[in-house]
Amino acid sequence: MTASAPAPASAPESTPEPAPSAAVPRYSPVAMALHWLLALLIIATFAFGVYMADLPFSPSRIKLYSWHKWAGVTILLLSTLRLLWRLSHRPPADAPMPAWQARAAHATHLLLYVLFFAVPLAGWAYSSAAGFPIVWFGVLQLPDFVPVDKTLADTLKEAHKLLAFAMAGLVLMHIAAALKHQLLDRDGLLLRMMPARR
Repeated sequence: MTASAPAPASAPESTPEPAPSAAVPRYSPVAMALHWLLALLIIATFAFGVYMADLPFSPSRIKLYSWHKWAGVTILLLSTLRLLWRLSHRPPADAPMPAWQARAAHATHLLLYVLFFAVPLAGWAYSSAAGFPIVWFGVLQLPDFVPVDKTLADTLKEAHKLLAFAMAGLVLMHIAAALKHQLLDRDGLLLRMMPARR
């Protein structure tokens, strides 16, 4: 009677392999460019706004506020372009993930789009109510769409601040989720917004 062969040792649990770069469905180059340009501009403008908020009144502070307003109007225009592109170009299919994560991702994206418009529009309205018209890059004067009113200006200033911090929180959540998918899930999600390697 021959002894039975020992059962093979169970293979150690393997970590998921990252998705091959060439196999990852990607956004269009225009969508990528608008995504990264807006990301850099929004982060820089938020940091700039936090820095200048408590500066003492001076000609330098007025100049910084003008730059901040110009950046806000630029964000508003780029957000409009991005929304129009998004509505006319189908994005790649969702990466494989639990249904609740997909719903959370879509809700976060929707809220970000709302805030892309709400934050600069609140800032524009605040500037109008405070009696300081916006002259974009010192060339194009934008219309004031609310009357000069100190009480209204104070309310809009606070709304602009709260909306900006809400957007900052959502941006941090978005970055954390993207890094989690790329580093832990290794599903190639971050590559969808990266140019393909040749």
